[in-house]
Amino acid sequence: MRRPLVLVIVLLAVVYVVVQLLRPVPGVRVSAITVAARMPGVPATPTWPVEGESAIGVEGSGVLETHGAQSETPIASLTKIMMAYVVLQDHPLAISASGPEIVVSPQDVAVYQKDLANGDSVVEVQVGEQMSELQALEGLLVPSGDNVATLLADWDAGSVPAFVARMNAEAQRLGLDHTHYADVSGVSPETVSTARDQLRLTMTALQNPVFAGIVAMTQVTLPVAGVAFNVDSQLGTDGIVGVKTGFTPAAGACFAFAATASLRGGTETIVGVDLGQFATPGHPSALTNVFTASETLLTSTGHLLERATVLNTGALLGHIDAPWSPPVALETSHAMALTGLPGQHVLTKIFVPTRIGYPIPKGHPIGTASVGLRDHRTIQDNRARLVTSRSLGSASLVWRLTRL
Repeated sequence: MRRPLVLVIVLLAVVYVVVQLLRPVPGVRVSAITVAARMPGVPATPTWPVEGESAIGVEGSGVLETHGAQSETPIASLTKIMMAYVVLQDHPLAISASGPEIVVSPQDVAVYQKDLANGDSVVEVQVGEQMSELQALEGLLVPSGDNVATLLADWDAGSVPAFVARMNAEAQRLGLDHTHYADVSGVSPETVSTARDQLRLTMTALQNPVFAGIVAMTQVTLPVAGVAFNVDSQLGTDGIVGVKTGFTPAAGACFAFAATASLRGGTETIVGVDLGQFATPGHPSALTNVFTASETLLTSTGHLLERATVLNTGALLGHIDAPWSPPVALETSHAMALTGLPGQHVLTKIFVPTRIGYPIPKGHPIGTASVGLRDHRTIQDNRARLVTSRSLGSASLVWRLTRL
């Protein structure tokens, strides 16, 4: 009797070992750790305009603060920021390149004459004139030609409605949830956005060096129109290097601006947007009013900004969980700094692959981490690799045999 019992026990043991070894080994997962951080200093806010809505940010850090209702409002010629952005997405230009030639048609001249009669901002054109893509973008952004917006829309998408659809699709892709385009020039009061959305768009557009170069120009020379001056008369003052003005009776004066500022530790680019600035007894020109408001906002922000290290090298931001091993810490590969306002909350986010293979050596990169203020969608540069604090081996034979 004992021999069959021994055989049964041995058989069961073999079956157990085979089953345990054939069972799939669970995958590993990554868990994030919430890190609470603040910019140093006592909380302080910039000097905001008394009307309308505004937003201010820093390239590489994101949106700093917003002011006002942040409700959808007409944006006038700030519309042309998206117009230029989409054209450069569809027809990229290298630095110093002019791009393909656009031949001015009789229809283009008719649009020019109609816009001129309506009192819109225009750039003179003639039938048969050849204007490069770069020159058309210059005519769009510097003297703010409404007729050039139509010309570019027809050239890029075949028609204005088709191009408007492209603009709205791009706004959706960028997460500009409170932006809607009804035309390509901003004359329509149904073309609406918020200061926050326009700030995020402006910061995104400025990443394109061709766009950044055009909006920094005080004047351009066009084939027929000749020398045309930038409506942004603030260029060159207070470090301003762009970006775009706008005005309609419905929108009031609008201004998206970018300026370089010297801080301890280097130079930063402050980007801001002011919407809905109207003429007042003290400022009978709405455009002068928006320039004054923007200068005050820019100066006050520059005085408050600080750059500080918000995460040190080796900061713990997550861990890898494997059933056969203690958690493996994920640490930042280097220190991360931000420029922001005193007392601001710092957001931390990690980006990791959904599947991770093993074994993993110590110091192996597993995803990245980003830090920002309020809005990760405008962060470009503040990323660090996440690396493992120690190695993670494969599941051992003992673990595979003894797991339940």
